[in-house]
Amino acid sequence: MNQQVPLWKIFLVFAKIGAFTIGGGYAMIPIIQAELSRRGWIPDEDLPDIVALSQSAPGVMAVNISIFAGHRLRGVKGSIAATLGSITPSFLIILAIAMFFTAFRDNPFVERAFQGIRPVVIALILVPMVNMARKCCLRWWHWVLAGGSLVAVALLNVSPVYIILSVLAIGFAVTYFKEVRP
Repeated sequence: MNQQVPLWKIFLVFAKIGAFTIGGGYAMIPIIQAELSRRGWIPDEDLPDIVALSQSAPGVMAVNISIFAGHRLRGVKGSIAATLGSITPSFLIILAIAMFFTAFRDNPFVERAFQGIRPVVIALILVPMVNMARKCCLRWWHWVLAGGSLVAVALLNVSPVYIILSVLAIGFAVTYFKEVRP
């Protein structure tokens, strides 16, 4: 835990991330990685763990990432600062949109702008996923598990819960037969 990082800095960095991220949790990953590693707050190797924990916990992934990253930096106070920082810009933007959007929602320029943003959000999601896969999938069977999971979820509509439970069972079995059982 890095006690030297002031809470106001954590708040401001996560407010910047929250303000400039379109698309939520996955789209935040490259910005969080750039901001936190540039400052030397969290090493790049720790980001996949934070993302995995964030996906596993209930709730909004962007908030979960803020909670876990803030906790790594300053414990509970860091979690609160990071979370408030990441949600404040969105809250203010949504509040402004709710107040003024009804007058513009049928505007063709607004509709086209939202259609143009969608492909960018997809790219923002794919880039960190590919980078994390390159760093995490070090052996051939890691790639098989990642590819199999992708196919199962995307094409076969298998619940990710079943995949996680299956991999946990396989991991426990392999560990048991390799290390526990002589």
